[in-house]
Amino acid sequence: MNAQMLETLKTSRQFTLDVADAMPASKYGFKPVEQVWNFGELMHHIAYGIHWWEQNYIRMEETEWAPPAPERGKTAIRTALEEAYWALEQSVKGKKMDEAAVNGFHSTLHHIAHHRGQAVTYLRCNQITPPEYVY
Repeated sequence: MNAQMLETLKTSRQFTLDVADAMPASKYGFKPVEQVWNFGELMHHIAYGIHWWEQNYIRMEETEWAPPAPERGKTAIRTALEEAYWALEQSVKGKKMDEAAVNGFHSTLHHIAHHRGQAVTYLRCNQITPPEYVY
């Protein structure tokens, strides 16, 4: 089970980083309407969300939702994404995944996909063709 989950995680990681890379650094402040996060904030939310979901639903360590101020700049945000995916990978590698942890893993991926889909829309608003989704 863990090998399949790690392969799925690898695909999610690559696609998320490809989406983050597709937006030029100068456009990380873009938001399609005033009421939503800008692109950088959205990508930061994905990174923080990975940590939060992993802690609460894979490691089963109750953690309050308390996101820090968003990272600034494309490089810092990309690094935060890489670190979040690395930590999640270590949890999957290092844990016997019972049913609750497997459900937590899939919930984490659903959260990522939900917000990554929003990020793809931000790319399209800027006439940027998003990377092709590979499953």
